[in-house]
Amino acid sequence: MNGSIIQLLVLAGIAIFLILRLKSVLGTREGFEKPPAPAPLPDRRGKRDFEVIEGGPDRDITDHAPDGSSSARALAAMKQIEPDFSVSGFLQGARGAYEMILMAFEKGDLDQVRPFMSNDVYDAFSQAVSARRSRGLTVTAEFLGLRELALDSADFDKDAREAEISVRFVGELISAARDSSGEVVEGDPKRPRKQRDIWTFARKMGASDPNWQLVATGE
Repeated sequence: MNGSIIQLLVLAGIAIFLILRLKSVLGTREGFEKPPAPAPLPDRRGKRDFEVIEGGPDRDITDHAPDGSSSARALAAMKQIEPDFSVSGFLQGARGAYEMILMAFEKGDLDQVRPFMSNDVYDAFSQAVSARRSRGLTVTAEFLGLRELALDSADFDKDAREAEISVRFVGELISAARDSSGEVVEGDPKRPRKQRDIWTFARKMGASDPNWQLVATGE
């Protein structure tokens, strides 16, 4: 047996010895083994990116009226009758009604907005329009937009289910009244002016008619 063969036998013996040692330390795998389980995800139950408070303030109300105020309580009572009622939605409707009614009054054409006014308001507006016409005045007007729109107050009669909401408007418009000769006697056809109003709208909550009516005007 030459030296090279002896050397190979010695190396093989050393390899077998090392394999047996490793098996005794690490163990062996038999059959199918499941892969290592992934690290558990953090438990986020009960931990949200935002906190939900049951029975907390209604932001649709508190965004427009101080929490706990008489107006906030009135608005909450309205929602109890009509859960779909939205204060923000009402104010958007009031915005459109203000422009429509104001322009109808300025131009003396109230027929198109008659359903949105109570009898008292319609009569008052009609008298003002008639007075202008009796003086031979014609009015040109252009609504430029609203500078301010905010809920002023709210009231609710639970027994009658009658709701009243007052809204504060600050509008901007150009308006001028001319006499029969075309001379400007009121307003300015070139200079915008601010129009400040507090209008009160009313409606019976739960009624089939969804329209609110203008029942009072003031500043």
